[in-house]
Amino acid sequence: MKLAEVLVRPVVTEKVNSQMEKSGRYTFVVGKGANKLEIKKAVEEFYGVKVTDVHTAVVPAKNKTRYTRAGFLSGRKPSYKKATVTLAEGDSIDLFSI
Repeated sequence: MKLAEVLVRPVVTEKVNSQMEKSGRYTFVVGKGANKLEIKKAVEEFYGVKVTDVHTAVVPAKNKTRYTRAGFLSGRKPSYKKATVTLAEGDSIDLFSI
């Protein structure tokens, strides 16, 4: 798998922001076929930091239904894989710079 396909996007939520500040953990949506070694290599290359730990989880798909004038509309949100990466002491990633 190419390194550009490994990291899809960073996850930016309140919970992830507090983990960034407290313990140096960053969360990314990654490609479904990516393994921990590929994720570690991609983060280290793209951001120039030292990764100490990688945790992965596959978030299952969800059914979504809403009611409109035309009736019920139903569909699915796709499943995705996310990775929580712990950086070495003193390293950080600036996700909010332009």
